[in-house]
Amino acid sequence: MPTLETQRAIDAVWRIESARLIAGLTRMVHDVGLAEELAQDALVAALEQWPESGVPDNPGAWLMAIAKRRAIDMFRRRETLTRKVTEIGRDLETAELPTAEPDFDAIHSNISDDLLRLVFISCHPVLSTEARVALTLRLLGGLTTDEIARAFLTPEATIAQRIVRAKKTLAQKKIPFEVPAASELEERLASVLEVVYLVFNEGYAATGGDDWMRPGLCEDAMRLGRILAELVPKEPEAHGLIALMEIQASRARARTTSDGTPVLLNDQDRSRWDQLLIRRGLTALERAAELGQPMGPYVLQAEIAACHARARTPEETDWVRIAALYARLVQLVPSPVVELNRGVALSMAFGPEAGLKVVDELVDEPSLRNYHLLPSVRGDLLAKLGRAEEARAEFERAAGLTRNERERALLLKRAAE
Repeated sequence: MPTLETQRAIDAVWRIESARLIAGLTRMVHDVGLAEELAQDALVAALEQWPESGVPDNPGAWLMAIAKRRAIDMFRRRETLTRKVTEIGRDLETAELPTAEPDFDAIHSNISDDLLRLVFISCHPVLSTEARVALTLRLLGGLTTDEIARAFLTPEATIAQRIVRAKKTLAQKKIPFEVPAASELEERLASVLEVVYLVFNEGYAATGGDDWMRPGLCEDAMRLGRILAELVPKEPEAHGLIALMEIQASRARARTTSDGTPVLLNDQDRSRWDQLLIRRGLTALERAAELGQPMGPYVLQAEIAACHARARTPEETDWVRIAALYARLVQLVPSPVVELNRGVALSMAFGPEAGLKVVDELVDEPSLRNYHLLPSVRGDLLAKLGRAEEARAEFERAAGLTRNERERALLLKRAAE
C-alpha cells in the first residue's frame, strides 16, 4: 500500500497531469472513454510501483509511457488496428521523455493544444449542455463526480450518469478529436467558455478537500482562456472571461494565510495582490469594450472584479456600481446564485437590511437547499444586524454543508465569535 506521503504525491501528480494525459491519449486512440481507461490504468500502475521505486523525476512522462504500452497491448489483443500499433510503438521507442510540458506544436491544427481539443470534443453539440460541462470538468479538471455534483448543486448519481452517457455518445457517433470548423465554432463557444470558467472556479475555491485553492486548475483555465481569446479575437465574452479570471487570480497570494487558512476579501492585504495579473485583466477588459458590443455575462462579471481591483482599500470599493452591475447580470442570466451575490452587494452599498431582504427571498429556493454560501451570507448579514444567535445558527449550518475543510474551520470560527 502507498505510504501517506507517496499517496499525496500521486494525488498531486494526477491532478496536474491527468488532463494532459487523457488529451494526448485521445489524439492517439480517437476515443475519449478509452483514453480515460488507459490513463486510469497508468494511475493504478503508479499506485503499485511508486511506493517502492519512488516518484519519477518526470511523473507525467512516466504515466504517458505506461498508458501507451497498455494501448499497444490492447490493440494487439484485439488483433486489429495494426497500423495504429505501429505508430504508437514507433512514437514510444523514438521519443525522448519530455522534461517539461509536452510540445504540441507539431500537431496540425489552428490550435496547437490537445487540452483545448479535449474541451471542444467534450462540448460537442451531440451532447446536452449539462453533459458537456460535466464531461469536460471530469476530463480536463480531473474532478471527481462528487466535486462536479457540488459545483452544479446536482445529485452525484445524476452527474455520473451524464458522464457515462456522454462518453458512450461520443464513441458511437465517432466524433473526431479536432477543433470545430469556423461555421460550428460560435454555437460551441458559449459552452466552452462556461466549462473553462467552472474549472477555474474549482481551482479558485475548491468544493472539497483540505486546500482552499488548487492553483493548477486556475493556471490551466487561464491558459485555455488566453488561447480562446486569441482564437476568437472579435468575441468580447472570450476577452471578458480571461479578464475575469486574471483579476480574480491576482488575489491568490492574499486569499490564505501561511498555514492555508482562508482570508475573506475585505480582510486581505491588497499589497499582496498581483499587479501584473490585474493589468493583464484590465487590458483584456479594454479589448472587450473596444469591440463595441453589449456586455455579456463574463464582461459584466469582469467589470465587477475590476471594481475590487481598482480599490486601494476596501472602503474605496464602488459597491453602488457593483450592485448595479449585478442587477444587469441577474436580468441577463437569471440565477439564484447571482441573486445571492446581488444581495451581498446591496448590503455593502446600502446596509445589511437591504441585503437581507434579498437573501431571505432565496431561503426556500430548492437549488440552494444544500448550497453552503446561502446560510454563510445570511449569517454574516444577521451578525451585522446584531442578531447573534440567529447568525451563529446560520454559520453552523453552512459549516455542516461545505466539504472544504478550510472553509468549515472558518465558518465554525465565525459561529463561535
